[in-house]
Amino acid sequence: MPWVSFLRENAAFLFAGFLFAFTSSYGQTYFISLFAGEIRGEFGLTDGQWGGIYTLGTTLSAIAMIGAGVLTDRFRARTLAIWISIGLALACLALASVPNAVVLIAVIFALRFFGQGMMSQLSAVSMARWFVATRGRALSVASMGFSVAQAILPVIFVALLGVIAWRGLWVLAAVLVLITIPVQRRLLRLERTPSSMAEANQALGMGGKHWTRGQVLRSPLFWLMVPALLGPPAWGTALFFQQVHLTEVKGWDLVSFVALMPLFTGAAIGATFASGGAIDRFGARRLIPFYMLPFALSFLILAFAQTIGHAAIGLAVFGIGQGMQATIPASFWAEYFGTRHLGSIKAIAAAIMVFGSAIGPGVSGALIDFGITFPEQMISIAVYFLLAGLCATVGVIRFRSALAMAT
Repeated sequence: MPWVSFLRENAAFLFAGFLFAFTSSYGQTYFISLFAGEIRGEFGLTDGQWGGIYTLGTTLSAIAMIGAGVLTDRFRARTLAIWISIGLALACLALASVPNAVVLIAVIFALRFFGQGMMSQLSAVSMARWFVATRGRALSVASMGFSVAQAILPVIFVALLGVIAWRGLWVLAAVLVLITIPVQRRLLRLERTPSSMAEANQALGMGGKHWTRGQVLRSPLFWLMVPALLGPPAWGTALFFQQVHLTEVKGWDLVSFVALMPLFTGAAIGATFASGGAIDRFGARRLIPFYMLPFALSFLILAFAQTIGHAAIGLAVFGIGQGMQATIPASFWAEYFGTRHLGSIKAIAAAIMVFGSAIGPGVSGALIDFGITFPEQMISIAVYFLLAGLCATVGVIRFRSALAMAT
């Protein structure tokens, strides 16, 4: 199907996925970390203490995702989106009024659970289930919500931070979340139920069957994929979480660094659409061996970067990795394990990724407190990505014959 026809015929569903992804931004690390300096200053926290709070709150949200993520198998996206949006708006208001560092743990949990966790889960599962032959393209379009938000929200909110108190900006974030609810309702007024969609568009996994979550957890392939699942959220989160520290160590202006986000986004968008098209043509299995490489290269570039121009190159390469990350894992679960239980399977994967995003800030913050700057940590992180890619490659090679039985 040509792109124009695909977009025209599926505009409402695609824009709903885009909107879910965009709205998740208020619970994403790159957005929360914009206020790291103000939060640390308000409560007298070190980098390690702030990272520890963030890690604890995010870890709790990862645990909650294991149970809550299965709701995407049982309820319409339209219904879930309302409650998730309300929860995210309340979390934004809670951060606007948080009184102390102890309560901050609960607030971070809520932001991460409703934003990064459930809203992102809703976007990815909806696209992977609603679309089969064009799954890659659907995931590409919906993932633009992440990219567009990351391109414009940091620039806007950093600029507003100069004239509006940081707590007031979180009130604004809550209002923006609530505004999306009537839009969601209109876009999905003709939405079909997850069960009916699954029955109408069966997509079998390995061995020609639909895998349950228990079966997936007993498969070696799942565990070989875990390092790749953990890596991008862990160290990508650390990169944006420590952006204030990074710019201080490198001697760069924070505003100049944040201004590179559109470049990062442009690279991510290009990679998202390219990988989405490649998925529809070749399958996720052919791309798995390569999608860790841009992450490794980007961290090496940033580790040795001396100027903001070098940082631009590093972020552009990182954007390529993020673009591939937006489409390949979500398609992988449907391709290898089928779509009938996709929500519950994706919930485990999402929990691992959320947990990964908890590890990054905590580990990097603790190492900074011990005197190891984040740029110094980046070489080891690059090695991690290479090893994670090797594990994933071993997995897809080992199970390629079982996948052939699905077709």
